[in-house]
Amino acid sequence: MRILAKSDVGRIRDTNQDSYFVSDIKDDLNLFILADGMGGYKGGEIASSLAVESVKNYICVNFTKIENKEKDVILNLIEGAIEYANNVVYEKSREIPELNEMGTTLEVCLIYGNKVFIGHVGDSRVYRIRKNIIRKLTTDHSYVEKLVREGSITREESYNHPKKNMLLKALGCKSLVEPDVFYKAFLKDDILLICSDGLTNMLRDNEIYDILLKNPDKPENALINRANVVGGYDNITAIIVDNCG
Repeated sequence: MRILAKSDVGRIRDTNQDSYFVSDIKDDLNLFILADGMGGYKGGEIASSLAVESVKNYICVNFTKIENKEKDVILNLIEGAIEYANNVVYEKSREIPELNEMGTTLEVCLIYGNKVFIGHVGDSRVYRIRKNIIRKLTTDHSYVEKLVREGSITREESYNHPKKNMLLKALGCKSLVEPDVFYKAFLKDDILLICSDGLTNMLRDNEIYDILLKNPDKPENALINRANVVGGYDNITAIIVDNCG
Protein backbone atom coordinates (compact mmCIF):
# COMPACT_ATOMS: atom_id res chain seq x y z
CA MET A 1 0.00 0.00 0.00
CA ARG A 2 1.28 3.45 -0.94
CA ILE A 3 0.07 6.53 0.94
CA LEU A 4 0.47 10.08 -0.38
CA ALA A 5 -0.93 13.28 1.14
CA LYS A 6 -0.56 17.01 0.70
CA SER A 7 -2.39 20.16 1.74
CA ASP A 8 -2.01 23.61 0.23
CA VAL A 9 -3.40 27.01 1.20
CA GLY A 10 -4.27 27.84 -2.42
CA ARG A 11 -3.79 31.18 -4.12
CA ILE A 12 -6.46 33.31 -2.43
CA ARG A 13 -6.82 32.31 1.24
CA ASP A 14 -4.49 33.58 3.96
CA THR A 15 -4.76 30.48 6.14
CA ASN A 16 -5.30 26.77 5.58
CA GLN A 17 -8.48 25.56 7.30
CA ASP A 18 -8.10 21.99 6.03
CA SER A 19 -6.76 19.33 8.43
CA TYR A 20 -5.91 15.70 7.82
CA PHE A 21 -4.42 12.57 9.33
CA VAL A 22 -2.91 9.54 7.62
CA SER A 23 -1.74 6.36 9.31
CA ASP A 24 1.87 5.39 8.94
CA ILE A 25 2.22 2.55 6.46
CA LYS A 26 3.72 0.43 9.27
CA ASP A 27 0.67 0.89 11.51
CA ASP A 28 -1.76 -1.97 12.05
CA LEU A 29 -4.67 0.49 11.73
CA ASN A 30 -5.11 1.97 8.25
CA LEU A 31 -6.97 5.19 9.07
CA PHE A 32 -7.34 8.32 6.94
CA ILE A 33 -9.20 11.48 7.97
CA LEU A 34 -9.83 14.80 6.22
CA ALA A 35 -11.73 17.86 7.44
CA ASP A 36 -12.41 21.20 5.72
CA GLY A 37 -13.26 23.82 8.32
CA MET A 38 -15.45 26.88 8.09
CA GLY A 39 -16.12 29.87 10.32
CA GLY A 40 -14.77 33.35 11.02
CA TYR A 41 -11.93 34.29 13.37
CA LYS A 42 -9.88 31.06 13.53
CA GLY A 43 -13.00 28.93 13.63
CA GLY A 44 -12.40 26.87 10.52
CA GLU A 45 -8.92 25.68 11.37
CA ILE A 46 -9.92 25.00 14.99
CA ALA A 47 -13.01 23.04 13.96
CA SER A 48 -11.16 20.90 11.41
CA SER A 49 -8.21 20.15 13.66
CA LEU A 50 -10.48 19.28 16.61
CA ALA A 51 -12.56 16.99 14.41
CA VAL A 52 -9.55 15.13 13.01
CA GLU A 53 -7.89 14.71 16.40
CA SER A 54 -11.12 13.60 18.07
CA VAL A 55 -11.92 10.97 15.45
CA LYS A 56 -8.35 9.69 15.39
CA ASN A 57 -8.20 9.29 19.18
CA TYR A 58 -11.64 7.71 19.42
CA ILE A 59 -10.96 5.10 16.75
CA CYS A 60 -7.39 4.32 17.81
CA VAL A 61 -8.48 3.74 21.41
CA ASN A 62 -11.58 1.70 20.63
CA PHE A 63 -10.60 -0.31 17.54
CA THR A 64 -8.23 -2.54 19.52
CA LYS A 65 -11.00 -3.27 22.02
CA ILE A 66 -13.26 -4.77 19.36
CA GLU A 67 -13.06 -8.55 19.45
CA ASN A 68 -15.61 -9.21 16.73
CA LYS A 69 -14.62 -6.95 13.85
CA GLU A 70 -17.74 -7.53 11.77
CA LYS A 71 -18.85 -4.95 9.24
CA ASP A 72 -21.66 -3.50 11.35
CA VAL A 73 -19.40 -3.21 14.38
CA ILE A 74 -16.81 -1.21 12.45
CA LEU A 75 -19.49 1.04 10.96
CA ASN A 76 -20.86 1.66 14.46
CA LEU A 77 -17.34 2.56 15.61
CA ILE A 78 -16.97 5.15 12.84
CA GLU A 79 -20.42 6.59 13.51
CA GLY A 80 -19.59 6.84 17.21
CA ALA A 81 -16.31 8.57 16.44
CA ILE A 82 -18.05 11.16 14.26
CA GLU A 83 -20.75 11.78 16.86
CA TYR A 84 -18.04 12.23 19.49
CA ALA A 85 -16.13 14.67 17.27
CA ASN A 86 -19.33 16.59 16.58
CA ASN A 87 -19.89 17.02 20.30
CA VAL A 88 -16.30 18.21 20.85
CA VAL A 89 -16.52 20.84 18.11
CA TYR A 90 -20.03 21.93 19.08
CA GLU A 91 -19.15 22.37 22.75
CA LYS A 92 -16.01 24.34 21.89
CA SER A 93 -18.08 26.67 19.67
CA ARG A 94 -20.37 27.38 22.61
CA GLU A 95 -17.49 28.17 24.97
CA ILE A 96 -15.98 30.96 22.87
CA PRO A 97 -18.26 33.57 21.25
CA GLU A 98 -15.89 34.14 18.32
CA LEU A 99 -16.19 30.47 17.41
CA ASN A 100 -19.97 30.09 17.48
CA GLU A 101 -20.22 29.91 13.67
CA MET A 102 -17.54 27.28 13.19
CA GLY A 103 -18.03 23.86 11.68
CA THR A 104 -16.31 21.44 9.35
CA THR A 105 -16.77 18.74 6.76
CA LEU A 106 -15.40 15.32 7.65
CA GLU A 107 -14.25 12.25 5.75
CA VAL A 108 -13.19 9.12 7.63
CA CYS A 109 -11.79 6.09 5.81
CA LEU A 110 -10.77 2.96 7.70
CA ILE A 111 -9.35 0.14 5.61
CA TYR A 112 -9.75 -3.32 7.09
CA GLY A 113 -9.42 -6.56 5.21
CA ASN A 114 -10.53 -5.95 1.64
CA LYS A 115 -12.98 -3.18 2.51
CA VAL A 116 -12.92 0.53 3.15
CA PHE A 117 -15.32 1.77 5.84
CA ILE A 118 -16.37 5.37 5.23
CA GLY A 119 -17.92 8.09 7.37
CA HIS A 120 -18.99 11.26 5.58
CA VAL A 121 -20.37 14.69 6.51
CA GLY A 122 -20.40 17.71 4.19
CA ASP A 123 -19.01 18.21 0.69
CA SER A 124 -15.48 16.89 0.86
CA ARG A 125 -15.31 13.67 -1.12
CA VAL A 126 -14.03 10.13 -1.37
CA TYR A 127 -13.34 8.65 -4.81
CA ARG A 128 -12.29 5.14 -5.81
CA ILE A 129 -10.38 4.44 -9.00
CA ARG A 130 -10.69 0.85 -10.25
CA LYS A 131 -9.85 -0.56 -13.66
CA ASN A 132 -9.59 2.86 -15.34
CA ILE A 133 -12.87 4.14 -13.90
CA ILE A 134 -13.17 6.88 -11.28
CA ARG A 135 -16.26 6.72 -9.08
CA LYS A 136 -17.40 9.16 -6.41
CA LEU A 137 -18.34 7.09 -3.37
CA THR A 138 -19.78 9.91 -1.25
CA THR A 139 -22.77 12.16 -1.89
CA ASP A 140 -22.31 15.86 -1.14
CA HIS A 141 -24.47 17.21 1.67
CA SER A 142 -25.05 20.42 -0.24
CA TYR A 143 -27.96 22.47 -1.55
CA VAL A 144 -26.74 22.15 -5.13
CA GLU A 145 -26.44 18.35 -4.88
CA LYS A 146 -30.02 18.28 -3.61
CA LEU A 147 -31.14 20.27 -6.67
CA VAL A 148 -29.32 17.87 -9.00
CA ARG A 149 -30.83 14.79 -7.36
CA GLU A 150 -34.29 16.35 -7.57
CA GLY A 151 -33.77 17.09 -11.26
CA SER A 152 -34.12 20.86 -10.78
CA ILE A 153 -30.72 21.54 -12.36
CA THR A 154 -28.28 19.47 -14.40
CA ARG A 155 -24.89 18.28 -13.17
CA GLU A 156 -23.30 20.70 -15.61
CA GLU A 157 -25.31 23.61 -14.20
CA SER A 158 -24.24 22.69 -10.68
CA TYR A 159 -20.58 23.50 -11.35
CA ASN A 160 -21.22 27.25 -11.53
CA HIS A 161 -24.32 27.56 -9.38
CA PRO A 162 -24.21 30.67 -7.10
CA LYS A 163 -25.08 28.55 -4.05
CA LYS A 164 -22.68 25.70 -4.75
CA ASN A 165 -20.94 26.18 -1.37
CA MET A 166 -24.13 26.04 0.72
CA LEU A 167 -24.01 22.96 2.96
CA LEU A 168 -27.07 21.16 4.27
CA LYS A 169 -25.02 19.23 6.81
CA ALA A 170 -21.73 19.91 8.58
CA LEU A 171 -19.98 18.73 11.72
CA GLY A 172 -20.13 20.82 14.89
CA CYS A 173 -22.91 23.19 13.86
CA LYS A 174 -25.65 21.41 15.85
CA SER A 175 -25.68 19.22 18.92
CA LEU A 176 -26.43 16.15 16.81
CA VAL A 177 -25.18 15.03 13.42
CA GLU A 178 -26.26 12.14 11.19
CA PRO A 179 -23.27 11.05 9.10
CA ASP A 180 -23.39 8.74 6.11
CA VAL A 181 -21.62 5.51 7.08
CA PHE A 182 -21.07 2.66 4.63
CA TYR A 183 -18.43 0.33 3.25
CA LYS A 184 -17.11 -0.57 -0.18
CA ALA A 185 -14.74 -3.20 -1.48
CA PHE A 186 -11.11 -2.07 -1.64
CA LEU A 187 -9.24 -4.52 -3.82
CA LYS A 188 -5.70 -4.90 -5.09
CA ASP A 189 -4.71 -2.02 -7.41
CA ASP A 190 -7.69 0.11 -6.29
CA ILE A 191 -6.88 3.72 -5.47
CA LEU A 192 -8.70 5.93 -2.97
CA LEU A 193 -8.70 9.71 -3.29
CA ILE A 194 -9.93 11.69 -0.28
CA CYS A 195 -10.10 15.41 -1.00
CA SER A 196 -11.52 18.76 0.02
CA ASP A 197 -13.68 20.88 -2.28
CA GLY A 198 -10.73 23.14 -3.01
CA LEU A 199 -9.81 20.39 -5.46
CA THR A 200 -13.21 19.34 -6.78
CA ASN A 201 -14.46 22.91 -7.29
CA MET A 202 -11.53 23.46 -9.63
CA LEU A 203 -11.32 20.10 -11.43
CA ARG A 204 -13.95 17.82 -12.94
CA ASP A 205 -13.86 14.10 -12.16
CA ASN A 206 -12.45 13.15 -15.56
CA GLU A 207 -9.63 15.67 -15.21
CA ILE A 208 -8.80 14.33 -11.75
CA TYR A 209 -8.58 10.85 -13.22
CA ASP A 210 -6.36 11.98 -16.10
CA ILE A 211 -3.95 13.73 -13.72
CA LEU A 212 -3.73 10.65 -11.48
CA LEU A 213 -3.05 8.47 -14.52
CA LYS A 214 -0.40 10.72 -16.05
CA ASN A 215 1.49 11.51 -12.83
CA PRO A 216 2.10 8.19 -11.06
CA ASP A 217 5.13 9.40 -9.06
CA LYS A 218 3.69 12.51 -7.40
CA PRO A 219 -0.04 12.58 -8.18
CA GLU A 220 -0.87 14.64 -5.08
CA ASN A 221 1.46 17.44 -6.23
CA ALA A 222 0.06 17.33 -9.75
CA LEU A 223 -3.54 17.59 -8.54
CA ILE A 224 -2.83 20.54 -6.26
CA ASN A 225 -0.68 22.31 -8.84
CA ARG A 226 -3.42 22.03 -11.46
CA ALA A 227 -6.12 23.25 -9.05
CA ASN A 228 -3.97 26.29 -8.32
CA VAL A 229 -3.30 26.96 -11.98
CA VAL A 230 -7.01 27.12 -12.80
CA GLY A 231 -7.92 29.27 -9.78
CA GLY A 232 -6.79 28.03 -6.38
CA TYR A 233 -9.70 29.84 -4.74
CA ASP A 234 -9.73 27.63 -1.64
CA ASN A 235 -7.49 25.41 0.45
CA ILE A 236 -6.70 22.15 -1.35
CA THR A 237 -6.05 18.79 0.31
CA ALA A 238 -5.59 15.40 -1.31
CA ILE A 239 -4.95 12.03 0.32
CA ILE A 240 -4.19 9.14 -2.04
CA VAL A 241 -4.18 5.51 -0.91
CA ASP A 242 -2.90 3.16 -3.59
CA ASN A 243 -3.55 -0.51 -2.84
CA CYS A 244 -0.64 -1.57 -4.99
CA GLY A 245 0.21 -4.58 -2.87
